[in-house]
Amino acid sequence: MKTKAQKTQKVEEGGKMMDGKNTIVFVDFTGTRVNDMNVFRGILHGLGTKMEVFKKRLFRVILKNKGFDFDPGTLRGQLGVVHSDKQLEELAGPVYKFAKQSKTFKILGGLNLHEKKFVSGAEVEAIGALPSREILLARVVGTIAAPIKAFLYILNEKSKQQT
Repeated sequence: MKTKAQKTQKVEEGGKMMDGKNTIVFVDFTGTRVNDMNVFRGILHGLGTKMEVFKKRLFRVILKNKGFDFDPGTLRGQLGVVHSDKQLEELAGPVYKFAKQSKTFKILGGLNLHEKKFVSGAEVEAIGALPSREILLARVVGTIAAPIKAFLYILNEKSKQQT
């Protein structure tokens, strides 16, 4: 059991951790093997972010000190906090892919720190399941180009018939 001084220090560290960050994603890692967690931490390191474990009561105090009206006690399982200066759209993809591979790892939700808005786990998963920006742009261009390509094919065939 931690002493009051240790808990106070953890709250201060958590407050400093949130400074300059844009996004927090809450995960439940109950039952996830250590090797899998090391892989996940490696993925996060590649993104320039980290995951820390907090007691829900201590994290509630951190959020209250930062002006958030959210109780992490409503979330089920152990609380892993992935914090990043990236937007939710950039962070949700890698977290979702890892959660999809692991049977025990779950996304509980997220926080947009600038808007002070909670995002449910289902919404984070939906954002994470979206294809990358480049793929979406390629699909839009393909959708726009398809009728033009079909029109050119018809013109080509018509020109062959007339000769």
